[in-house]
Amino acid sequence: MKTNMGTLDRVVRILLSVGIALLYATGILSGTWAIIAGMIAVIFLLTSLIGFCPLYRLVGMTTCKRKT
Repeated sequence: MKTNMGTLDRVVRILLSVGIALLYATGILSGTWAIIAGMIAVIFLLTSLIGFCPLYRLVGMTTCKRKT
C-alpha cells in the first residue's frame, strides 16, 4: 500500500477520533449513534495510523505531497 494521506489529514482524523471518544466517555453519545460514531472513529484512527485510505484510492485522490 502506498501512502495517500498527508500529515494534516492524518492529524485531523486522529483529533476527530479522540473527540468522538470523549463524547462517548462523557455520555453525550449513547445508543445506536455511539456505535456508529465509534465505528467511524476506529476507521479514522486506523487509516491515519497506516497513512492509507482505501476510499481515496477508489476515487484517485491523495492528500500527501507528491515527490518530484
